[in-house]
Amino acid sequence: MSRRTAREVAMKLAYEKTFGCDDTYASVLEKSGIDSVPDEGDIEFAESIINGVEQHLADIDSIISECAVGWTLDRMSRVDLAILRVSIYELAYAEAASYKIAINEAVRLAKRYGGEGSHRFVNGVLSKVLDVLGIAV
Repeated sequence: MSRRTAREVAMKLAYEKTFGCDDTYASVLEKSGIDSVPDEGDIEFAESIINGVEQHLADIDSIISECAVGWTLDRMSRVDLAILRVSIYELAYAEAASYKIAINEAVRLAKRYGGEGSHRFVNGVLSKVLDVLGIAV
C-alpha cells in the first residue's frame, strides 16, 4: 500500500462524512475493491488526515470559501469538497512532506473521481490557498 492509496481512502472517508456516514479504512478498501493489505503507517496517515479535517473543519471550510471565488460550499461537488478538505488539511495543518505532492495528488483524485472540470477547479483553489497561507513552492 502507499501514501497515494491512503490519501485516496482519506478522501473517500471525507466524502462519506458529508453524507453522515462513518465508515472505516477497511470498509472503504473493501468497497473500492483494493485487495492489497495496508501497513499500519498508511492507516495511521489516513486516519490522522480524517481526524485533522474533522478537528479543523470550520477553518478549512473558511479557507475554501475565501479561495473558491464565486462558489459557495453548498454549490460545490461533494467530491471536490472532500478533495479540497483533505488537501487543505495537509497544506495548512499537517507537516506535509511536499506541498507539490499534496496538490498533485489532489488534482489526480479530481481527475479520477470529479467531474469534467474538477481537476482545474481543485488546482485553481489550491493555488489560491498557497497564496493565502503564504506557502511558496
